[in-house]
Amino acid sequence: MKTPTGALVLLTLSCATALAGCSAWPRAVHEPQLHNPFPQLERIAILPFFNQSASPNLDGLQVAEAYQVELQKIPGFQVMPVAVVDQYLRDSEIPIDSSTDFQKLARDLGVDVLVVGSVTVYDPYPPPKIGLAIDWYAANPGFHPIPAGYALPWGTAEEEFIPDELVREAEFELAKRQLETQTPRPAAADAPFPLPGTPADWPNPQGFIPPEPLRDPPPQRLHRGPLIESVRVYDASDNRTLSRLQVYHSWQEEVRPGGWKGYLNRSDDFIRFCCHMHLSELLAARGGVDRSTVAFRVPDGR
Repeated sequence: MKTPTGALVLLTLSCATALAGCSAWPRAVHEPQLHNPFPQLERIAILPFFNQSASPNLDGLQVAEAYQVELQKIPGFQVMPVAVVDQYLRDSEIPIDSSTDFQKLARDLGVDVLVVGSVTVYDPYPPPKIGLAIDWYAANPGFHPIPAGYALPWGTAEEEFIPDELVREAEFELAKRQLETQTPRPAAADAPFPLPGTPADWPNPQGFIPPEPLRDPPPQRLHRGPLIESVRVYDASDNRTLSRLQVYHSWQEEVRPGGWKGYLNRSDDFIRFCCHMHLSELLAARGGVDRSTVAFRVPDGR
């Protein structure tokens, strides 16, 4: 439930003035609410992850299943079980490598998006570390990349509440797209030097506010690359990762001992947490997060 601020203040004051037993009171936990911000991307399949790390014992199927578990918790997504995808690949004897047409494979599977992931770094020993490089391929080749910053409330009163790290990521993404238009291209020796001016394909520097809809669909321009690309490394020796792990653990219905520190000793739990973080960052950067919901947890022993 979403709890009014007044109720939180009342709870705090009541706890502060209690003579005894305050530690046994339920504690408020703020859980972020993610959703699918892409109405045209609902059905998703996930390939077993590639292992590009130096750890030969990493199971890419296990990582993909952890990603599936976290993705299917998010409203608006229908996720095909990884085991079904894996069996389809075995039955079809489809080779998966750099030459694979992932857009066609998505259409063959009957989904809107195919997730292709790699584990670039992996160390299961405390403090654990994992690097994830994940691409989303749209089945429709007419869909073009969705950059970080798209669908965030630019140009509104809510803009000042966009986290600084998302602003930096969006600005970097915009600059990257703009510089792509300035990549030198081969030209005839007698071609005149171009006059100054903004190129026709220059990304709009006013932000990522979607344009008005067209009365008639525009002609299709094919895009063969990923719809979304995201690379992250989560290192438990980093304070930022540890603080996020503590918050993540705070809203889990955890029954095993060890608290959040137990995740540092259980590789499956740490991998699942990192998959959640990757999805949270990917969606939050593209308008897929709502206000947090407040839940109340009764301390152990009650």
